[in-house]
Amino acid sequence: MTMGCVAAIGERTRVAGLALAGAAVLVAEDAETVRRVWRDLPDGIDLVILTPAAAQALESRPAAPGGHRPLTAVMPP
Repeated sequence: MTMGCVAAIGERTRVAGLALAGAAVLVAEDAETVRRVWRDLPDGIDLVILTPAAAQALESRPAAPGGHRPLTAVMPP
C-alpha cells in the first residue's frame, strides 16, 4: 500500500504542529492566500487538512491544478 501525501492549509498557529506528523504545512492567514495556496498545491497531495477559516475561504473547493480533487478534512473549531 502506498501512503499518500498530506498538506495542511490555514493559520500558522493551527497548522504548524502538523509538520511534526509529516504534513506539508502551507500557512495562509487570509482568504486570498488560502485560495492562492490551494491553486498552487504541489503535485501528489492526496489529503488536505483545512482550518475552519481556510475551509470557509474555499467554500466551493475548486479542483486543484490538473483537475485533481484531493480529499479534504476540516479541523474542529
